[in-house]
Amino acid sequence: MATNIELTQPAPAADLAPRLSVLEEVVQFVRKKPLGAGGAFIILVMLGAAVFADALAPYDPYRADYGAQFARPSAEHWFGTDEFGRDVLSRILYGAQIALFVGFTASLAGCTIGGLLGMVSAYLGGTVDLLLERVMDVLLAFPQLILALAVASILGPAVQNVVIAVAIPIIPRAARVVRATALSVKENVYVEAVSALGASRRRVVLQHILPNVVAPWIIMVTAQLAGAILAEAALSYLGLGAAEPTPSWGLMLSGSASAYAEKAPWIGLFPGIAISLAVFGFNLFGDSLRDALDPKLRGR
Repeated sequence: MATNIELTQPAPAADLAPRLSVLEEVVQFVRKKPLGAGGAFIILVMLGAAVFADALAPYDPYRADYGAQFARPSAEHWFGTDEFGRDVLSRILYGAQIALFVGFTASLAGCTIGGLLGMVSAYLGGTVDLLLERVMDVLLAFPQLILALAVASILGPAVQNVVIAVAIPIIPRAARVVRATALSVKENVYVEAVSALGASRRRVVLQHILPNVVAPWIIMVTAQLAGAILAEAALSYLGLGAAEPTPSWGLMLSGSASAYAEKAPWIGLFPGIAISLAVFGFNLFGDSLRDALDPKLRGR
C-alpha cells in the first residue's frame, strides 16, 4: 500500500521534460524553421564543394587552355571558360574554400576578441569600461566595408591580410552585444550572492557570466559570416584580396567579367550567383538560429 510520502512525491524532472536527442532537435528545427533549414542546406552544399573540390572539379582551376577561350557552357564545360580558357566551374568550387576560410576565420576571430573585450568591459566597469567603449565608438564610426578597405590597403593584397581586415570591423559589434548581455547577467541576484559569499572573479566570470553570453556570441558569429564572405569578395574585386591566379569569387568578377560582359556573360554570372547563394544561406540560417536561441523569440 502506498504511503502518503509516496503519493505526494513529485515526478522526476526527466519525466516532466524529456530531453530531446540531437536528431529530434534537428527535425524540430526543420519543422519550425523551414527557411533556416534551407539556409543550412545551402551551407552544407557549400562546405561539401569546398572540402571535396579536388574530387568534384573537372579541371585544374589554374590550368590555362588558350584553345578553349570563352567556351560557352556545355557538357564539356558546364559553366563555360574564361579569357584564359580556365574552367569556371572548377574555379568556383575552389573559390568556396577561400570564401569559407575567410568567412569562418574572420568572424570567429572578430567575435571572440570582441566578446572577450565586452566581458572585461562589463565586469570591471569604471575606467576600463569607459576607455574600451570609446575605442569601440571610434571603430564603429567607420562603415564596416570602409574600415576593411583601409586595413587591407595598409596590409597589402593577401588572403591572410583579408582575414585581419574583415575581422577588425567585427570586433566592436561583437563587443557591444556581449557587453550588454554581460551587464544584464552581472546585475542578477545570484551573481551578487556568489560574489558576496567570497567567490573569486574568475569563478564568477567562468561559471556564471560566460555561459549566459555564449548564445549571443554564437548568434553574432553566424550573423557576421555572410558579411565576412561578402567583404572578402568586395576586397578581391577591388584588388585588395586574393591575387591572380587564385580562384576567388570576387576576383572572378573583376576585370574580365566586366570587360567581356557581352561576349561571355557566364564569366561573371556564375561567381555572382555563388556569392549571392552563400550570403543568402548564411543570413537565413543565422536569423533562424537567433530565433531558436533567443528565449524571447523561441515561441514564434
